[in-house]
Amino acid sequence: MTTRPISLNLRNALPFWLSLGTVPLAVVGAVHGGWTVFLLPLFTWVLFDVLDLIVGLNTDNADPDTPEADLFWYRLITLVWFPLQFAITFGLIWYVAGTDHLAVWEKAVLFFGVGVISGAVGIVYAHELMHQKNRAERWLADLLLAMVLYSHFRSEHLRVHHLYVGTPRDPVTARYNEGFHRYFWRVLRDCPPSAWRAEKALLARKGLTMWSRDNPFWRYAALQGGMLALALALGGWQGLALFLWQAFIAVWQLEIVNYIEHYGLTRRHLGEGRYEHVLPRHSWNAAHRASNWFLINLQRHSDHHYKPDRRFPLLQTFGEDDAPQLPFGYPLMAAIAMVPPVWRRVMNRRVREWRKRYYPDVTDWQPYNKALNALPRGAA
Repeated sequence: MTTRPISLNLRNALPFWLSLGTVPLAVVGAVHGGWTVFLLPLFTWVLFDVLDLIVGLNTDNADPDTPEADLFWYRLITLVWFPLQFAITFGLIWYVAGTDHLAVWEKAVLFFGVGVISGAVGIVYAHELMHQKNRAERWLADLLLAMVLYSHFRSEHLRVHHLYVGTPRDPVTARYNEGFHRYFWRVLRDCPPSAWRAEKALLARKGLTMWSRDNPFWRYAALQGGMLALALALGGWQGLALFLWQAFIAVWQLEIVNYIEHYGLTRRHLGEGRYEHVLPRHSWNAAHRASNWFLINLQRHSDHHYKPDRRFPLLQTFGEDDAPQLPFGYPLMAAIAMVPPVWRRVMNRRVREWRKRYYPDVTDWQPYNKALNALPRGAA
């Protein structure tokens, strides 16, 4: 891998601003209807798959010691996104509820696209922001997550996933041979109580109960309630239904990415609830340039687990010798995951090769496949 300096020039950060292209497409779909309501999913899914084929891979690594002041143009897109998403989501709810030129199917497809925006862009940016030390950035993350009614994701991600990825304690580590649809309903069921238990344990260590003002679930409830009330006020029951629909699609987008990131990758159980440290080998990576532009380097996932608060322009990519690589970028892998037999055909052999490479001495994978190993020591 090579290291390159991060330039202060906006031009070098501009590809990471491609998400802004979704905003006018949403407006066009709402105003014109018809085939234009399909522009959003086509832009976010198909376009970046095609661009990945054209522009190829990017294996350059930025200097991880680059000062934060030099990253202004990269950080700015994550800071301005919340007001843009807020305006487009609630603006469209108000507009669509008050117009009669869109059929029911057009409204459904349009807000499917809005959900793609709030999931593939909004939650990805919230993920970047929630890991930062700056309080304002963490608040922006909370606001973005509240817009899709998935605020508990912050607690689950920070308090559970990063600590216990690749172990039975982490609900979002997809198990070997587990199809996405089964996985999706499992995490919808398991993640909220998992996040609650993690926050409860943290408060207990401070001598506090869940009734404490420090319990973030009070904040989550207030923000989500405010979003629901605003949707109802602007668009009536139709507006509320459209808001709920886009939220569901956004969560589906998030969880299909979670499914891809760690599918079948488990940490070695050392006995008595002890597990090896998280290593680059425990995340799937993709060096596809265009989809990394759109997903602000989320596909450099191993380095994110190594240093979670590292800003996205500084995330390092790993080669095949250090971390498992996906054959395609996340957008195309997500489409493949929607068809479990095809997914298993593409990915199961890669998981088996990974096991032979890193854990040739493990002969019984059944406890790993079914999450039957002991819970990590100290896990709530």
